[in-house]
Amino acid sequence: MSDYFDEETKQELKAIKDNEKEIEDRFYKDLDFGTGGMRGIIGAGTNRMNKYTVRKATQGLANYIINYSDDGRERGVVIAYDSRHRSPEFALEAALVLNGNGIKTYLFDELRPTPELSFAVRELKAIGGIVITASHNPPEYNGYKVYWEDGGQVVPEQAREIIAEIAEIDDFDLVKRLSRKEAEEKGLLQIIGKKIDDRFIEEILKVLPNKELAKARGGEMPIIYTPLHGTGNKPVCRVLKELGFNRVEVVPEQAVADPDFSTVESPNPEEFSAFKMALEMAEESDPDLIIGTDPDCDRMGLVVKDDSGEYVGLTGNQVGVLMADYLLGQMKEAGTLPDNGVIIKTIVTTEMVRRVAANYGIEVIDVLTGFKFIGEKIKEFKASGKKSFIFGFEESYGYLAGTYARDKDAVIASALVATMALYYRDKGLSIYQKLRELMDRYGYYREDLAAIHLEGKEGQEKIKKTLAKLREEKPENISGNKVIIYKDILEGKSYDYRDGTEEEIELPESNVLQYWLEDESILTIRPSGTEPKLKIYFAVRGETEKEAAEKLKTLKARFLGEVNQILEEI
Repeated sequence: MSDYFDEETKQELKAIKDNEKEIEDRFYKDLDFGTGGMRGIIGAGTNRMNKYTVRKATQGLANYIINYSDDGRERGVVIAYDSRHRSPEFALEAALVLNGNGIKTYLFDELRPTPELSFAVRELKAIGGIVITASHNPPEYNGYKVYWEDGGQVVPEQAREIIAEIAEIDDFDLVKRLSRKEAEEKGLLQIIGKKIDDRFIEEILKVLPNKELAKARGGEMPIIYTPLHGTGNKPVCRVLKELGFNRVEVVPEQAVADPDFSTVESPNPEEFSAFKMALEMAEESDPDLIIGTDPDCDRMGLVVKDDSGEYVGLTGNQVGVLMADYLLGQMKEAGTLPDNGVIIKTIVTTEMVRRVAANYGIEVIDVLTGFKFIGEKIKEFKASGKKSFIFGFEESYGYLAGTYARDKDAVIASALVATMALYYRDKGLSIYQKLRELMDRYGYYREDLAAIHLEGKEGQEKIKKTLAKLREEKPENISGNKVIIYKDILEGKSYDYRDGTEEEIELPESNVLQYWLEDESILTIRPSGTEPKLKIYFAVRGETEKEAAEKLKTLKARFLGEVNQILEEI
């Protein structure tokens, strides 16, 4: 075995020498560098996250920077990392490879939220950024996400060019790397921290409405917050405190940056079970809000009291609609609502926001799944001046108001729900009551997501074949409902079965199929870009809560049955 690999790696591989299946899974391919980066299980092997795969990916990125940018070396790359296993090590490895290629790096002095990395790229006028994180994946995972000079994740066209550069690295001897001492002596490795933190919070505070109300009465509203062992503790608590919310209790056990996430089944604020410890604390402190953020603090979950006083979790769609209505209402009241204002959502995010925005004369634009596409639109609007970005969100608990960053931000989301809750509290309304008020007005929208895990090489083949079969069949009936519009985003076509017409879809190519049904339901199916999953999104609308719940239950059961039948047949 090559001297390039350390003893720990050699021993790990020797330990599996008789396990053919494990060897195949670790080496049957290189770890995929997808549309925004790579994510995988930590361990030795080409299909694993380790310092060697990080070095190789970074050398490819370095080559891309040198080849595609005249001043990339001098402008440098910002690097942040979260609380996961080996995150600091992988972040330093990325920095030292960039330094080996003469590219300056700005490495955060300790863990930071992903949205702060996005902000720092813009603030430091860097050519790009890297964040080492696997978001809310299980503890055995880590990942590597790449950002470009606008502060947004690299979009597919850039990603393809970076992937091509990485593919050229067919020998580890092609990787250039300095030692930390050499990098510091040459001034190529710079450590950053507090100054960027201060500017990040400053820009967030500029965006928020009702700061005077928060300063005067924020102390009246109790809040429980959990960072779920991640990066959110310091920035979220700081921004809430600076606003005037001084009755914030943090779940103490989950304030610890624990890479094993030992107090939760999953460090995912999308799952109500992640709030178990916070809910136990709530029995004493009776908070108005329970806020949770994921390990890299780009997603935020919210728990509030319902009409009976029980704590319930709101969906990402519900929170996004509440935020959109609140922001638009505040801008209208202040006379600052732009004529060309736009809300951006992903194609699998609730249609309810379209009706809310229409009430204010505001346009809603759809983009592909992934916040990078929202960031791309913000960049486009800034360049053309034709539209003004107000708010962007996705069903998977990601939100952004303002343009200081180009990625979803759970720090501003936490502050925004706090000011929103206080504003409605001052008017005698709870968050839950406001949501019911909006649903009574616009309809009861319900959405859900099912993810079918299909691990390994065989799983990837099943995902491809399932989508290929659906694409070939173009069903006109699904789950007992007539399909009125069928969209194939890979093909770039939308077919209207009512009149037999077809239209071009103004979205980048993506392996996504979408079915709009006669009863206003929407089904979307796609492979995950970061995990071995087939994802299916369900959306319904009912005139009552009961009707919506029944429609969702029936649609989900029927379509999952149909998909599972396809999986059995292929």
